[in-house]
Amino acid sequence: MRNVRQTNVNIHRDSWVEINIGNLAHNAKEIRKNVPSDTKLLAVVKADSYGHGSVMLAPTLLASGFDMLGVASIDEGVDLRNAKINAEILVLGAVPVWAIETAIQEDIAIPIFSDAHIDACKQAFLRTGKKPKIHVKIDTGMNRIGIGYDEAVEFIKKVQRCDFLDFRGIFTHLAAAEERNETQVQIDRWNNIINNIDTAGLLLHIQNTVGTMCYNIPKSNMRRVGIALYGLYPDFPPDNEGFRPDLKQVLSLKGRIVHIHTAHDGAGISYGHTYRAKGDRRIATIPIGYADGVSRGLSNKIYGILNGQKVPQVGNITMDQMMFDITGVKAELGDVITLLDEENSIDNWAKILGTINYELTCRLKVRLPRVYTR
Repeated sequence: MRNVRQTNVNIHRDSWVEINIGNLAHNAKEIRKNVPSDTKLLAVVKADSYGHGSVMLAPTLLASGFDMLGVASIDEGVDLRNAKINAEILVLGAVPVWAIETAIQEDIAIPIFSDAHIDACKQAFLRTGKKPKIHVKIDTGMNRIGIGYDEAVEFIKKVQRCDFLDFRGIFTHLAAAEERNETQVQIDRWNNIINNIDTAGLLLHIQNTVGTMCYNIPKSNMRRVGIALYGLYPDFPPDNEGFRPDLKQVLSLKGRIVHIHTAHDGAGISYGHTYRAKGDRRIATIPIGYADGVSRGLSNKIYGILNGQKVPQVGNITMDQMMFDITGVKAELGDVITLLDEENSIDNWAKILGTINYELTCRLKVRLPRVYTR
């Protein structure tokens, strides 16, 4: 199967992101089989599934054992609804009070963590006659959003008295799941809250991707998984005793050669001439650059695969193009250079740039068409 995502993208360039839906299904099932069958799973598809395309991937995730979808904003949830995705959707980030009515109409659950949220939910209920679906967000140590852990019990009991709310769950976020001591502090705060409230019928979720794999937290009946679905590993605790699923990278980045020429000895290549040819070198250009999300900081540090052989990227990566030294490789115009795939992981780029794989997949811009294969 091969098709292009339904969106306004330029499909007249010889460059694209390729998404392997078969690998996605493999990863989802690999995670599902290592989680108790009575524990629900939420697939995090925020930021357009970390740059992979949430509308195209959601059906496969739901068919592969996941129960809910997590997004960052109401708009991301609406995009899924417009694509006829009927699964439970939860916004994981803060929602403006003026957007609550949209959440009700689109059947999207939202987090609340203040009296202002409760009041706004009441007004939205009075206008629509429909109860907002809500999860209470607790801040147990992330210090980002959420009701403070020392106020959470009282707040939750207040929410439970509100007959205009459809109270669905309680959640928090682990700030440093790769650090066991830091995480245990958050788990202890979580347990103290859960032990002091009535949780009948509620979804309780504290584990993120690392938490899902490395921590058994009995007072939790749903887990949220993000980056691992896309075949990339997060940072694990040094003494990881949990499961490490067999993941397959879902995303590939490819471009066709649009120009080949010979750079003679000493010739500088690209802006600033940061690379100079040593002897005559055969240089190929592909139409991918930093405006597509490939950082200029990767210049002269990465390689591509051309007809089964590694070829170094040379010269500064420009806004829309980059060059490769293909000397000694049999190639012609139209041949494909693969920058990222299962063998050449985006983790390599993250290491060079001193960042995380999540950031780099999200950077790959929408002007690169997404081609979906199985």
